[in-house]
Amino acid sequence: MVVYDSSVFIDQLRTGRYTQQMDSTPELARTSSVVLAELWRGATTDAERVFLHALERSHPIWSPSESNWIESGRLLDKMQRNHGFAAAKLRDLHFDVLIALTARSHGARVVTSNRTDFELIRRYRDFMMEVW
Repeated sequence: MVVYDSSVFIDQLRTGRYTQQMDSTPELARTSSVVLAELWRGATTDAERVFLHALERSHPIWSPSESNWIESGRLLDKMQRNHGFAAAKLRDLHFDVLIALTARSHGARVVTSNRTDFELIRRYRDFMMEVW
């Protein structure tokens, strides 16, 4: 199974650059509720809202579990201690950590175009990832 990160959907909506890759991905796609929240927060056009409604209906939605939430806080604490990140950076990373942990819990691969943040997260908790 595969979970697409917000960065992939945003690039796809703006440019259509991943159409062939998404259409040829053999795994079943699942949608993260965290990704949906990020996308809804940034939606600015009717076309984006129509896409999001379709996305909600077209794939099962996975949400972070209680243990994912707790582990995300612990990982962010380690990251902050190791890197001295400001609160704003930790807030930015939190959703990505939740996406990674939720996908990991289901044995799914995260597909992202946000190499830097997801590779950082993977140094703290291994999960399957592919960068487009």
